[in-house]
Amino acid sequence: MESGEWKMNKKDENILTAKAHDFAVRIIKFNIFLSNNKSFRPLATQILKSGTSVGANIREAQNAVSKKDFILKLSIALKEANETQYWLEILCDSKVITKQQFESLYNDCSELVHILIASIKTAKKNLSAEKNSK
Repeated sequence: MESGEWKMNKKDENILTAKAHDFAVRIIKFNIFLSNNKSFRPLATQILKSGTSVGANIREAQNAVSKKDFILKLSIALKEANETQYWLEILCDSKVITKQQFESLYNDCSELVHILIASIKTAKKNLSAEKNSK
């Protein structure tokens, strides 16, 4: 490993897991920035939990015990991403972060939301098709 960076095995990597991992790293760095001010620490904790949970739930989905479990785990990841967007909106509207900081993180999070929605829809469609073929 170089400079303490962990990289996924290329054969195991997909766009969703890679983006969620990179987003979590950004959220951790953002948390450090927010935590420098004592009054923002509770918000920093909230966004740290939701922002890093996205990738953790995607990882859990990869090892789901069933297709329903897979959909459930991705749905939880989606909820966490939506919560993260909420906290970013609050931080921006209260002028705690700049519009540029907001847009950068929010756009990355929105991209995860769109991919998760598409993945959930596809998984539900496949599950439904599988049930109908029986």
